[in-house]
Amino acid sequence: MKLCIVKESRKGENRVALSPQVCAQLIKAGHEISVEKGAGYASNFSDEMYVASGCTLADKKTVLQTAQVLVKVNAPDADEIQALPESAATISYLYATLNPELVEQLTARKLSAFSMDAIPRISRAQNMDALSSQANLAGYKAVILGANHLGKIFPLLMTAAGTVSPARVLVYGAGVAGLQAIATAKRLGAIVECTDVRPETKEQVESLGGKFIEVKGVEAAKVEGGYAKEVSADYLQKQKEAVDKSLFQADLVITTALVMGRKAPLLITAEQVSKMKLGAVIVDMAVEQGGNCELSVKEQVVQQHGVTLVGVSNLPSTLPQNASELYAKNIQNLLNHLATKDGFKFELEEDITKGTLITHQGTKRI
Repeated sequence: MKLCIVKESRKGENRVALSPQVCAQLIKAGHEISVEKGAGYASNFSDEMYVASGCTLADKKTVLQTAQVLVKVNAPDADEIQALPESAATISYLYATLNPELVEQLTARKLSAFSMDAIPRISRAQNMDALSSQANLAGYKAVILGANHLGKIFPLLMTAAGTVSPARVLVYGAGVAGLQAIATAKRLGAIVECTDVRPETKEQVESLGGKFIEVKGVEAAKVEGGYAKEVSADYLQKQKEAVDKSLFQADLVITTALVMGRKAPLLITAEQVSKMKLGAVIVDMAVEQGGNCELSVKEQVVQQHGVTLVGVSNLPSTLPQNASELYAKNIQNLLNHLATKDGFKFELEEDITKGTLITHQGTKRI
């Protein structure tokens, strides 16, 4: 198949869909790859690296007009959709339930659109799971970002001038991002606590050296596909009561809680922020979906009640080389499953195809 890569048009996006190394492997498997000039520059991949891997360079218009499969990180925009040949395919993040207009545009052009955020959470799809690969990096970067804004160090330090006590870190959510945040903060020497609506994550938190804050006396949240599907108001209130003591003592708070296809749950209110330590930092990793903290502002760092709130929405993009390398491997593994060098198999009832194929030949599948 002829795979095509263009430079991402989203503001602040530094990732690229395929790395030169993965391109070389796909070309060896029988595919052709066309790359827009400069597409990988922000990820530290030069045009020369793509040419050396066997790719063809062209301008964006030519790349799109000749594409059989457009591979992107973010969803194609309206101009890109219109420029693609009818019946071409796209592979990217789509977040289809949150973007009905995008789904309509893809359907109208009879494009087969695969969504990287819809990879099912099953064992044989783990190496295709871009949400997890990117969240892993984001969890690491959230701690580094928090440390940069914090006015104290993480580890215990015993000096001739006195002893410096370790920082206290509180993580909301023990998914991939949360667990990486716990591991990173522990490596830096902090005391780490974590809360999650899924009690089964306790063992994972403790295995990384974190303390799990249990919410007792109320039914746990329902989970679907690895995500909390439904959290009752009663549970959120009980969680707030259980966590408040740790929240008010914390130096750094990292929130990662998301609900698939819906606004992120509100976990930290303005009133709670007002009771936090002076100089504390909150890194709200859910800010793109509304935020877990009431006072977070998307793409801004603000101060409220002496607390610094960090609202950077696209943390993987701040580690573009690693993020692009991992995303490219996710794409490669998905392509190996979905297609041969001659084209997609379109096994519509197969689990991974069924989960990821959002539109196909003019039909919506969600």
